[in-house]
Amino acid sequence: MSTLQINGLTKSFYSAKQSRLVLKGINLTLADNEFVSIVGTSGCGKSTLLSIAAGLEDYDDGSVCVDGVAICGAGMDRGVVFQSYTLLPWLTARENVEFALKAAGYSASDCRALADEHLAQVNLNHAAQAYPNELSGGMKQRVAIARALSYRPKILLMDEPFGALDAMTRRQMQELLTQVWETHRLTVMFVTHDVEEAVYLSDRIVVMGPGTVKCTYEVPLARPRHEDMSTSPDFIALQRQVLRSIREDTVESA
Repeated sequence: MSTLQINGLTKSFYSAKQSRLVLKGINLTLADNEFVSIVGTSGCGKSTLLSIAAGLEDYDDGSVCVDGVAICGAGMDRGVVFQSYTLLPWLTARENVEFALKAAGYSASDCRALADEHLAQVNLNHAAQAYPNELSGGMKQRVAIARALSYRPKILLMDEPFGALDAMTRRQMQELLTQVWETHRLTVMFVTHDVEEAVYLSDRIVVMGPGTVKCTYEVPLARPRHEDMSTSPDFIALQRQVLRSIREDTVESA
C-alpha cells in the first residue's frame, strides 16, 4: 500500500477583498520508502502542499491519506523538519528530542534511550547537553532531524531544511540525510529550490507549476549516493531537464 496519497487537492487563501487559488486539483502518491523532492518556482504552492500533508494547514477539497486513512491534523505518523530549526532554546539537545517523545507518550527511561540513540545517528551524541545557542546551524538542524525521527514516523516531511546553511555544511547534511534515510527506510517528501540537491537525494522529482503538478522525473542513479555522482553525465542531464521545466514557468510568468 502506498504511504501517502493526495487526490484532487484544492486550496485557496482568502483575504477581505479576494481569494487566491494556490493548489488546483493536485494528485500525488508517494510509495513506501520513496524519497520524493518537490521543486518549482517561488509561490507555486510547494510549502503549502507539504503543510497540508503535515496536517498543519486545512484545504478546500480533495483528500490526503496515510495508508488509506484520511489525516485529521498533525500526527505522530508524520515527522516535520522546517528551514527554521524550531528548537526550544531553554532545553538541551537531548531534552529537545525527549520533549517530542514525552508528547508521544514514551516513558522517561525510553525517552532518554531513544534521544541518545537518535542523536548518535546524526553524530551529535557529544553535544547532548548543549543548548541551541551553543550549536552551529548544521548542528541545530541535526537535532531537529533527530527529534523528527525519534518517535518513528512513517513519513518525514522536510521544507527547505538546508536552505539556511552554507554550501559545505549543506553538502554534509545531504550526505547525512541519505545515510539516515537508508537506515530508517521511511517515506520522505522534501521541498527544495536546489535542483542539484533534489537530484542527489531523490528517487523521484516532482516539478510544480503554479498550483499544479507539471511533470515528474525518475532519478536513475544507484544507491548509496556519493558526491562524485554530481559530475556524471546522467546527473547533469537530469539536472538540466528539471531546470528547463522550472524555467519554462518563470518565462511564462514574466
